[in-house]
Amino acid sequence: MSRSGRLFLLMDAMRAKRVPVTAAQLAQQLGVSERTIYRDIQTLAELGAPLQGEAGIGYVLRRGAFLPPLMFGADELEALVLGARWVRRQGDAGLAQAANNALAKIAAASPRDLRDSMADTSLWVPLGRPADGAQPADLYVQPVREAIRYEQKLTLAYQDEHGSASSRTVWPFALAFFEGKRLLAAWCELRGDYRHFRIDRIASVQRHEERYPTRRHALLDTWRKAHDIDPES
Repeated sequence: MSRSGRLFLLMDAMRAKRVPVTAAQLAQQLGVSERTIYRDIQTLAELGAPLQGEAGIGYVLRRGAFLPPLMFGADELEALVLGARWVRRQGDAGLAQAANNALAKIAAASPRDLRDSMADTSLWVPLGRPADGAQPADLYVQPVREAIRYEQKLTLAYQDEHGSASSRTVWPFALAFFEGKRLLAAWCELRGDYRHFRIDRIASVQRHEERYPTRRHALLDTWRKAHDIDPES
């Protein structure tokens, strides 16, 4: 990891805390030495980061750090927290952590510190198994999502609803999150047409370095028109 990347991670780690966090705790979270943490904190301070604290006691990042003021009403705040809590149970560790980081940044960047208000929000998404009993395919949500982002081909070992196995090379462009199910929309090279694949029926995923030949937004636009899907949905 580059030093600049580590500095941003250090900022995120301190943003997420409402009380001072020690260099030892930060070092453990970021997987570096305490000496590195002290050096990075000094660098951030020299760059103008609004840090408070000292060695042996802990450090805290004052609200409003590096982001313009943000204002949220009660309904907006509840929507943000509820959305983040829903994301956390979708079988994608990367998205779950990103949701936590986003809320921490929003809370700390507001003129009024919102971390206590967010923690007290009484809207919850039930945890545990989805209602239909299906297990989320944790292993494949993130690689599929990343392949969509970078417009990369995927080869799937797939089993259809009748139990028939096949190997499909696809051009992924959309991922829908239904309650208890995740559905991949892709162009299938085998069928020469758009197809939909349930993530929980994928046995393995191979991600290719090569980009597929059509841009993702073009595939998405044609697919929406073919299925009469509102672009704003």
